Amino acid sequence: MAEKESGAKKPALARTVKDKWRSKRWYKVRAPGLFQHVELGETVATEPEQLVGRTLEATLPELSGSGDSGKAHVKLRFRIERVSGEGIAEARFVGHDLTSDYVRRLARRKRSKIDLALTVTTKDGVQIVLKPVAVGEQRLQTRLRAELRHKMVQVLLEEAQLRTSPEFVREMIQGDLSKVLAHGVKTLYPLKKIEIRRSEVLGMISDEIPVPEPTAIPEPSTPPEEVAASVTDAGEGPAA
Repeated sequence: MAEKESGAKKPALARTVKDKWRSKRWYKVRAPGLFQHVELGETVATEPEQLVGRTLEATLPELSGSGDSGKAHVKLRFRIERVSGEGIAEARFVGHDLTSDYVRRLARRKRSKIDLALTVTTKDGVQIVLKPVAVGEQRLQTRLRAELRHKMVQVLLEEAQLRTSPEFVREMIQGDLSKVLAHGVKTLYPLKKIEIRRSEVLGMISDEIPVPEPTAIPEPSTPPEEVAASVTDAGEGPAA
């Protein structure tokens, strides 16, 4: 009797799982305006609210569609912020990483590696945590490593103050910021390689430049005809 009851419950359980999956819906995830709102992929959820806070990664070639394998080690991180009425999940950029195997290849034997972590503030007030890594061609003295680390901090802080958050992020993920760093420390020591191995955006990056509204011309409180009439009447009044 017990075996018959357990056998009768199995189809009900199967129907429950099937109905739960049918209640889910697919949502397209879209990148912010910083990356031209390209589609990052699709995700599934029962309710739109379940998507908020989810994170996903995409490599730089996948995002740009360029197929440039030279940037395949750059992984960008996004977090879903809201879901629009059209079933589109809007995500924002929250940081990036370099793949671990790429970082390991940078620091080979008999080379000095300089790790650094600092928080910079961009021109528009967005804070970004940066973790650069620099590699020398040979082993460097402790004093020289300290001087290089200090110079790198100085260059990054100054560069962030000159750039808005979208400009700074583009410069960072395209590799231009690494070139600026290499040029800045060149007078101390020509490093073999400098990379921003990780970043984390602590604020909200502005995706679009707001278009200023046209300045409205204030209307006169008194119509021009009435003003002209009042001036004429004042001139034709009786003399004192």
